[in-house]
Amino acid sequence: MTHVVAISPHLDDAAFSVGGLLAARARAGDRVTVVTCFTGNVAHPTGFALACQLDKGLDAHVDYMALRRAEDRAACAVIGAEAVHLPLLEAPHRCYASAPELFAERRDDDGMLAPLTAALAEQIDLLAPDLLLGPLAVGDHVDHWLVRDALAAIGAPVLLWEDWPYLTRAAERPREPVHERHVLTDDDRAARTAMCAAYTTQLGFQFGSVERMRAAIARIDEEWLYVPGGG
Repeated sequence: MTHVVAISPHLDDAAFSVGGLLAARARAGDRVTVVTCFTGNVAHPTGFALACQLDKGLDAHVDYMALRRAEDRAACAVIGAEAVHLPLLEAPHRCYASAPELFAERRDDDGMLAPLTAALAEQIDLLAPDLLLGPLAVGDHVDHWLVRDALAAIGAPVLLWEDWPYLTRAAERPREPVHERHVLTDDDRAARTAMCAAYTTQLGFQFGSVERMRAAIARIDEEWLYVPGGG
């Protein structure tokens, strides 16, 4: 049995980007594991971190990350995947104080790369994937680049997905060599839609509504995987 491991920066990225491919592999009998990197809790968030919670319509006293981890488990359950949550803090809980900073250069005082690389190396050694997937960092989110850079530092063979919905706002497709164009079947698309629908806290913010999310996925025919750096 092939073991497919997807390294997701946040609690939704893998499902949003390659949910159809993961569903197809699970349906074919493969073991699928989604490792999400930045799922750690902050007891009393403030500033931009709190704003990221409030703009989803959630009260300040809600345990936002616990809610998101539960959403991720529900999404993985759609296809029978295993969910692994690393307790690292996402960018708004580190030193990033505004939305523009999330899509700019990594801050000099952001020391996350070393602990992330160590944590992912441990997971990859433990899970022993036959196929390792990760983010291409389309959209330039700092956390997505951290995951891509950590995977590069580890040196394990990896294929990179097009980050969605950031891809819909990109001027052009990535220039790295394409390894695979997974053509979505009706079953793949239905599973990806059901997985994405499980992330209820994110749908209004990302798409405006569940209906718009469904319509956006209905327009997707393929999920592309790339070889990093032409290797």
